[in-house]
Amino acid sequence: MTEILSSVIADGGILPAERVIEHPSWPSLKGAVETIRPWQSKDGSIDFDAEGAPPRHRARDTLERVIAAIEELAPLLPHDAAYHRALVGDLRRWADDGFGVPDFLDSLLAFQPAQTRADGLQHLVVFPMYTQNGNPNRNLEAVVLRMVWPDWLAELERTRYDNPLYLGLAFEDFTSGYDTNSAVLFPETIAVREAPERFSWGGIFCDREAARFRRVSEAAVRALGIELPDDIRDMLADQRRCQEAFALWDMVHDRTHSHGDLPFDPFMIKQRQPFWMYGLEELRCDLTAFKEAVKLDAEGLAQARDVQYAVIFDRMFRFPVTGERVRNYDGLGGQLLFAYLHQHDVVRWTDNTLHIDWSRAAQVTNQLCGEIEKLYRDGIDRPKLVHWFKAYELVSTYLAPHPGSVWAKGPDALDLTQPPRKLVDDVLPDEFPLSMFYEALAKKLRDVVASTKGITAGDDDIRAAA
Repeated sequence: MTEILSSVIADGGILPAERVIEHPSWPSLKGAVETIRPWQSKDGSIDFDAEGAPPRHRARDTLERVIAAIEELAPLLPHDAAYHRALVGDLRRWADDGFGVPDFLDSLLAFQPAQTRADGLQHLVVFPMYTQNGNPNRNLEAVVLRMVWPDWLAELERTRYDNPLYLGLAFEDFTSGYDTNSAVLFPETIAVREAPERFSWGGIFCDREAARFRRVSEAAVRALGIELPDDIRDMLADQRRCQEAFALWDMVHDRTHSHGDLPFDPFMIKQRQPFWMYGLEELRCDLTAFKEAVKLDAEGLAQARDVQYAVIFDRMFRFPVTGERVRNYDGLGGQLLFAYLHQHDVVRWTDNTLHIDWSRAAQVTNQLCGEIEKLYRDGIDRPKLVHWFKAYELVSTYLAPHPGSVWAKGPDALDLTQPPRKLVDDVLPDEFPLSMFYEALAKKLRDVVASTKGITAGDDDIRAAA
């Protein structure tokens, strides 16, 4: 394995044979997977009695095409040999068991990409899975990806931001489940008979995040008449630069979920909470990445300034106007950041133009991070319901609640004999509606946001579409 990785790194991270997607077996694999996907039910099984279902022999023959293509591609990726052997075994067992609910635990456990993080290293991934913010069904998916792991990022992870499970990723090609808004590859989305005791990796496609950020930011800048400093304009023109900014942002964000003064389960697993709690947690992690980027910027790391720009622009311009207005916790966090900066005179909407005081942006953004951190620190000494109210108080200091909100009326308006999880039912789907500013901005950006579905770094029209 050491010799394999040495040759990989010496060749710039790509095995010398060829890019996987240039091999003739990749379109064969992709086509066979796309044939199988429509036959599958929500749980990944194939109901042969359903209308439009194939004969069993056709399903078996198509799956054999998938297997044959994997076996032809596997020699290009010797670092994944154990995974591909287990994958073929899981695929054959699925067929032998009559194409019931798939169980790919063996191949999931064999896939260990975090053990060999090398910039440009390719992986061929095939799993029955749902794609977060994409396809909710556990369909078969095939993805060719490569690692984004430049030396400077690897050194930061080793010395300052330990995150041994994190994978910065970029797409090479993918099947339909990723022709969506999904920008992650998470093991918990994969169909298995039982969840592993612990997961050993988690990947985020920073190329899609960067491309989406560039397109939406360009459109927002035009719509709002923002006068950009040359440094930000140069960044928006550079996909690689944005991609590296997101790789650093994501790495610090991801580890922050388990760092800091946390009064509750940081991932909120199996907890039912008002959606503003999730919004504050995600914003806390983003603002921690921002705060660390300010420190790294002072130390001379070029990518750190880009992280600051990315956090502010993506949070203010894309998050609030993306997705439905039903428990949209990321949208809420973006609204909160904008309102905080506006009410502290960092952003001003004057004469139909948005002005940003970049000389104060870092200080005031870090100030909001401090307010959220204090909420968390104080929350350790509070009952859950009191903590929820204090969090509501923080958000509603800067954002106006819905006029029909029961929570906005305070504890006396709620039936406090109910357990806290029941009081979540009294939270409105859109507890903090968009401001008039964001309603107008959403109309201007709607088509641009929609156009980012399935976007990758290879799309030549990232800026033109804005």
